[in-house]
Amino acid sequence: MSFELFVALRYLFSRRKQTFIYIISLMSIMGVALGVGALVVVLGVYNGLTTDMRDKILGANAHAIVMSYLPSAFENDDGLLDRIRSVKGVTGATPFIYTEVMLSAGNGVKGVVLRGIDPESGPHVLSMLRQMRTGSAAALQREGTPGLIIGEELAKRLGLVEGSRVNLLSPSGQKTASGYAPRIRPFEVVGIFKTGMFEYDSSLAFVSLAAARDVLGLPDKYLSGVELTVDDLFKADQTSARVATELGSPFYVRSWMEMNANLFAALKLEKIGMFILLTMVVLIGSFSIVTTLVMLVMEKTRDIAIMMSMGATRGMIRRIFMLQGSIIGVIGTLLGYALGLSLGWLLKRYQFIKLPENVYTLDHLPISITPTDVIIVGVSAMLLCFLATLYPARQAARLEPAEALRYE
Repeated sequence: MSFELFVALRYLFSRRKQTFIYIISLMSIMGVALGVGALVVVLGVYNGLTTDMRDKILGANAHAIVMSYLPSAFENDDGLLDRIRSVKGVTGATPFIYTEVMLSAGNGVKGVVLRGIDPESGPHVLSMLRQMRTGSAAALQREGTPGLIIGEELAKRLGLVEGSRVNLLSPSGQKTASGYAPRIRPFEVVGIFKTGMFEYDSSLAFVSLAAARDVLGLPDKYLSGVELTVDDLFKADQTSARVATELGSPFYVRSWMEMNANLFAALKLEKIGMFILLTMVVLIGSFSIVTTLVMLVMEKTRDIAIMMSMGATRGMIRRIFMLQGSIIGVIGTLLGYALGLSLGWLLKRYQFIKLPENVYTLDHLPISITPTDVIIVGVSAMLLCFLATLYPARQAARLEPAEALRYE
């Protein structure tokens, strides 16, 4: 053990003659620990909320979509799906039709977003179709009355259950002797899904591609686009670029990052703001370190002068007090890690903080603590504690032995 470390530990934890400084040191450690623990938990909750929202969005939407500047381009390219699936990184592709219609039931009328899908390939791309409350996507291919899949909130609002009969009204209409009249087609509810996001559960419905074309009066091969999934969510933009290169004009590709850029940018900004806010707690703890070291320098003026008279250099004196503040930072950070990680594990394991489902997208507080956040929090805390030592250490090193001992 070096001379500087030995003296730093002796000054920091000796309780015989400096109980007050010892208590202040403990309070400084607790301040740093609380700040670090709070940062670990709060950042974990933000990560959990962001991850949950991303998963729900991607459960109802694909990782990327292929669109065209010319609506007829999909009708004239029979090998399009095979070309998309052959691109490196693409794990699935399914065609879709997107439109808005009116859904009429016995208990009311509601505007819905209607998506025509392929019942075979759709569930491989849209995870929500694999985790439905009742029914399945395969039932869309039923004989007789076409099948319809709706969200749980929409079903509650209109009093619908599996097997209920409804009508879909297309605004495009059809020409009759008396003018244009809306196209009306009967459907039977064959499945109900729940994503946890009110926007989807209350206004989204699925039918087969053939049924969507029939409601809208579209040609047999008409498509709005192609949805696809990739093997790496966070490289979806790179895979999208490869797909766009493979298909060429008039096709273009948009990834989930591009389509939801504003939402996730806002969440990231909130996370940064919360990090800065809670760092102030650690900063308050570091102010306590300044107070502790300044008082220690004042109390140990005679000891410092004696050590310098016996050969200790100013650099050694400076390192003694810098080590004291750094030790407080390290101990406080480790205790904060223990507090934050333990609380995070308890929240994840027992989910004892419940959330109202009608307000949030899930019923408990999610948490996802990442190693990157833990490292950033620890480094930030120890850096603040180290900076807090610079002024007291500099003042201690500037003492003149003769002046310090003159009145002793």
